[in-house]
Amino acid sequence: MTVNSLNQARPTQPLGGHVDVLIVGAGISGLGMGHYLVASQPGKTFAIVDSREAIGGTWDLFRYPGIRSDSDLHTFGYEFKPWTSDNAIADAHEILDYLHEVVDEDGLGRRIYLQHKVLRANFDSETAQWTVTLERAGEQFEVTCDWLFGATGYYDYAGGHRPHFEGEEDFEGVIVHPQSWPEGLDYTGKKVVVIGSGATAVTLIPAMADDVEHITMLQRSPSYVMPLPRKDPIANGLRKVLPAKAAYAATRRFNIGKGRFIYNLCQRHPKLARRIIHAINVKALPEGYDVDTHFKPTYNPWDQRLCAVPDADLFRSVGRGKAEVVTDHIARFTKSGILLESGRTLDADIIVTATGLKLLPFGGIQVAVDGEVKDPHQSLVYKSFMLSDIPNLAFAFGYTNSSWTLKVGLVCEHLCRLLGYMDRHGYSTVVPVVDNPMIEKRPMLDFSAGYIQRSVDLFPQQGTTGPWTVEMDYWSDHARLRKGAVDDPALRFSTAVPAKATSGLASA
Repeated sequence: MTVNSLNQARPTQPLGGHVDVLIVGAGISGLGMGHYLVASQPGKTFAIVDSREAIGGTWDLFRYPGIRSDSDLHTFGYEFKPWTSDNAIADAHEILDYLHEVVDEDGLGRRIYLQHKVLRANFDSETAQWTVTLERAGEQFEVTCDWLFGATGYYDYAGGHRPHFEGEEDFEGVIVHPQSWPEGLDYTGKKVVVIGSGATAVTLIPAMADDVEHITMLQRSPSYVMPLPRKDPIANGLRKVLPAKAAYAATRRFNIGKGRFIYNLCQRHPKLARRIIHAINVKALPEGYDVDTHFKPTYNPWDQRLCAVPDADLFRSVGRGKAEVVTDHIARFTKSGILLESGRTLDADIIVTATGLKLLPFGGIQVAVDGEVKDPHQSLVYKSFMLSDIPNLAFAFGYTNSSWTLKVGLVCEHLCRLLGYMDRHGYSTVVPVVDNPMIEKRPMLDFSAGYIQRSVDLFPQQGTTGPWTVEMDYWSDHARLRKGAVDDPALRFSTAVPAKATSGLASA
C-alpha cells in the first residue's frame, strides 16, 4: 500500500464523539494494537490518533542516512504477519512498507487520525470514561473513550538529547542532530565527524562513508559492536521448503531463543562474553588495529544494549580507510572542526551530534483521575502494561534487551483478553492496586545507558515481586501475559453506566 492510498482511506475530519478504545500513536505498537482489536474484539469501536503527518512512528521520523533496525525483523515484526524479505536487518523504508501492508490488510486506514496531538486526559470515575483533549491545526477539542492505550514509545519526538559544546558557535560548518536530519543535506566529498558511539553512530558511519571525503566517529568511550548477517540464512532457507507462516514461526522461535542465550551468556559469564566479542572484533578489523582502545568498553556486555552492524559494515569502512574511530574527549569546537583534549584537531565540514535520545513517557500527555493530575513516577507498573491507581489505562513498552515488538504483541493480546473478560462480567472499570505500601521499588527502566539514566525519574517504577515487576524475558512474559489469568487479585473491577455519545465509527 502506498502512502497516498493510505491518505485517501483515512478520515479527513477531526475525530469526534466517543470510542471504546483510543490508541495514541500510529507506530508499530499502535498499529499492532489496532490489529488485535480487529481480530479479537470485533464489537469494539476504536481510533488511532497521531500528532505526525504520517504513520510509522520511529520509522517515519528518523531520516538520517542508513536508518535501519538493529533487531532482526523475524522478532521485531508482528507475530501475526510474516516478514518475507530476504533482509533480516531491514532499512526504514522496508519496515514502513510492512506497516502500510498491516494498515491495508486490517482496514485500519479509516480509523487513523493524523495530526491529532493528545494534550491531556482525565478519567471520570462516575461515568467510567476518559475525556481526552486533542489539538489539530491549532484548534483544541475533546473526545471520550472507555480505554486509553498509550503507544507513544519512550522518547521525545520533538528533539533528541543535544548537549552544548564549548565554542560550537564558532564552527563555520553545519551541525546536525540525527533526529532532525535536514532534507537534502549534501555531504558528498565533505569531511564529517559523528559524535557518539551508539546505534545511530555505527549506522551513520558506513552509510555515509562511500560518499564523503572522510568520516570520523568520535567517542568518549567505546560501545560493544557486533557484526550480524543482514540476511538470515536459516529464515531464507526455511522459506524455500515451508509455507511462509510456518517458516516465519520457526525462525522467530529460534531467534528468540538465540537472543536469550546470548543475553544470558553476557549477564552470567561476562568475562567469557567480553573475550568472544573481542575476538570477533579483532577478526573483523585490520591486523594490528587498536581494538582495546576503540571497541573495549569498561562495562559488561548487555549492561547496555549491544550495537549491531549488518555484515560488519562499520568494520569494513574502517578497514578501507574511509572511516576512522577516535576515542577522546572534546575540548571545544573551532572554526574548522573539533579540538580534542589530547591536542589533536579533527577537521570537519559537517558535525553530526549523535548524542542520544531525550526520553518522554506517554508522549508528554498529562493524565488525571477525577481532576487529580497523576505523576507517572509515583505509580508502579502492573504486568508491564498498566499503572497502579490509574483506571482503564494501558500502554505498550517493549524490551530493552531484545526486539521491542515481542513484548508489545503479548501486551496487546493480554489487554484484549482483559476487555473480553470485563464485557462478559459487565465491568466498566479496572484499576491495579498495590496492597503492600512497603513494597520495594526500583526503576522501571533498569538499564545503565546514559539516555535512560538521564530520565529515569520521569518514568513509573516497578516492584520486585508479583505482577509489579517489568520482565525483560519473553518466555516469562509469555507465561504471564499469554497464559496467565486476567482476573488478577491486584486488579479491582467495578461497574458504572457511562452515557455514550454517538461516534459514527463502525465496529471493526
